[in-house]
Amino acid sequence: MKSCPESNLPVTESPHWKTDHPDQKYTTHIKKIGEDIFLTYYKADKNITIENRDQSLFQMVLEESGLTDKLVYLLRDLSHVTNISYAYKVILTQLIYRWPPYFKLIVFYNIHPDFLTTVETFASIVPENTPVLLVDSYSDAIQAVLDAKAGHIPLEEYDDEEDEIYAQRKKEFLAATARIGWMNMLNQPINIPEDDEYLYPFFKAIESLQSDLQEQENLAAKEKKLTERKAEKKISDKIILLNAQLELNNKLKTQFDREKAALKSRIAAQDMELTRVSTAVAEKSAALQSLRGKIFRLDIDAALKNEMIEACSKMIETETIEKKINTDLTTTDSEFLSKLQRRHPNLNQRDLRICLLIKLNYDTREIARSISISTRGLESIRYRMHKKMGLSKHQSIKNYLTKLAVA
Repeated sequence: MKSCPESNLPVTESPHWKTDHPDQKYTTHIKKIGEDIFLTYYKADKNITIENRDQSLFQMVLEESGLTDKLVYLLRDLSHVTNISYAYKVILTQLIYRWPPYFKLIVFYNIHPDFLTTVETFASIVPENTPVLLVDSYSDAIQAVLDAKAGHIPLEEYDDEEDEIYAQRKKEFLAATARIGWMNMLNQPINIPEDDEYLYPFFKAIESLQSDLQEQENLAAKEKKLTERKAEKKISDKIILLNAQLELNNKLKTQFDREKAALKSRIAAQDMELTRVSTAVAEKSAALQSLRGKIFRLDIDAALKNEMIEACSKMIETETIEKKINTDLTTTDSEFLSKLQRRHPNLNQRDLRICLLIKLNYDTREIARSISISTRGLESIRYRMHKKMGLSKHQSIKNYLTKLAVA
């Protein structure tokens, strides 16, 4: 087992007592010296900025050493460290005021000049029950721990009272900057020295900075409230619009349901009428056929007989067409007639019937027979319908009705 060259205490190391930080390209290591001294150090190829505190690593080492509930000594070798991230500063300050009493003493050494002020700032806010020392080397750090174990924690010595006052003011100044910058304590009182002290302007500057930051935070809070109120009003307006739209949709649905019910009722009535008309047409056709047969058997003038038979045949053909038309009607045709009537309310019942028969592809002769007019008369009616529907002279009624049916 290795031993510490300065104290001859045994040194305990474990391969897993480390944490890699690939982004920063450094590794945090911990080793134990003697029974209760822990050394944290960093292996790196260049100067580094510490991003994370390895609390879980330190906790694991304490557990494996059986010292979870014991006070220990902590050495921090800061070789290669030139800065720490702001997030790390925040984590450190939060940890300082909630950690259990882990340490009898914390000692930093090998401190880079660029990092010295940050370490001094950290030391300035550590609670009084945890002594913090800044020394030059590993040898000095081990000696400080041995002195502490012997009951002699080294105290800073000053050449005169002025140096002591300066050191105390410096610590107060650094503590104020840490509380403001790291902990966002913008309402803390700052102990301003007398105005004849040469450090007075520095404390007034930090007090002014604290006041400015506090005002910025107040303005940000007001802006946040204003933004929240605007957002709440916008949400409220949207809810009102949504509720209005829902109410309109409900009314439209109710209206649609009424129209649907009325349409079903009309269809049912038309179905009954269709059944009645089909029965009547069938009975009329049968009667005409019977009459034509009787006329054929009459012993009368041949020319008169043929005229009477021809008349009966035409009437039978008309009734057959009427029956076929009534049989071909569907629900879709009823909906088409309703749509056509809404769009062109000036069309009469005969016009509507002619439009339906045109849509169903009946020819001119069949349509004329169905409404008991001549084909020439039907052409006149179609001409007037063309104008009623507002179609140009180049528009086809049939094409227009076909497109309307599928619209």
